[in-house]
Amino acid sequence: MKIVYMGTPDFAVAPLEALLAAGHTVTAVVTQPDKPKGRSGKLQMSPVKECALQHDIPVLQPIKIKRAEEIERLRQYEADVYVVAAFGQILSQEILDLPHYGSLCIHASLLPAYRGASPINRVIMDGQKKSGVTIMQMDAGIDTGDILTQSEVVIEDTDTDLSLEEKLSKVGAELIVETLQKLEAGTLTATKQDDSKSCYAKLLTKAMGQIDWNQSALSIDRQVRGLYSWPGAYTSCKGKMLKIWQAKPVEEEGIAAYSMPGSIARVTKNEIFVQTGDGVLCLQEVQLEGKKRMKVHDFLLGCKVEEGEVLG
Repeated sequence: MKIVYMGTPDFAVAPLEALLAAGHTVTAVVTQPDKPKGRSGKLQMSPVKECALQHDIPVLQPIKIKRAEEIERLRQYEADVYVVAAFGQILSQEILDLPHYGSLCIHASLLPAYRGASPINRVIMDGQKKSGVTIMQMDAGIDTGDILTQSEVVIEDTDTDLSLEEKLSKVGAELIVETLQKLEAGTLTATKQDDSKSCYAKLLTKAMGQIDWNQSALSIDRQVRGLYSWPGAYTSCKGKMLKIWQAKPVEEEGIAAYSMPGSIARVTKNEIFVQTGDGVLCLQEVQLEGKKRMKVHDFLLGCKVEEGEVLG
């Protein structure tokens, strides 16, 4: 089939590669404009753009794809179907209806649960045991189109948003190839979404990363893992921001109990134990403001913390 592929982050790379490997012709790739990175402000291409250029595929980078001139540009590229994976812009019904088979979306959740921009993060933060990928027939709503195919993925207790994204990307790559085969064969059955079972994963903000030590150790661990790539989970230590990269809830036996959440309950050579609103969280890898990310052992060599001190 001839495909116009729309996607931006790492999640969208494996499905693009899979479509090409399956023999489909990607006539164009649509991705977000290059963005400045770091202090230098040097423009950085999206992962999908890098992939497209490696395969000599034309790349479109509209600032607003719903503009009339951008729609006319799209019309110049032949397509039986549009395939969308975390593109980052809302498509109008006019765009969705351009190709013969309409537009399919690779969404990183088991719809109707976790519609929206941040399903991978939210599913970890909410403590779910499984997630998955849905291929849906897109409509003008936000992830409200009919479900065509789905595949489940187990969430491990150690999964971060990055590791889960990698799993889901691979599943999405396999699923979109299978779905297009069924689409061509006319064997797909569309299922309406049950809106009563939906929930929305809103766009992440930096403020979501601030740790509230009144929460349980389990909840804070999920926050650390769910916001691992951005914005990260953070607190304050001695007046500076302390980012938590790795932590785990632990049994409280042998650890001092403090009534104030955020209190350091114990310090060993390699770990810092912090009292939460429910349970104790063991910090294993951190990053103090202005410093590099490091194991707690190395952090303690340069920053002395003692039992009874309070974080946050």
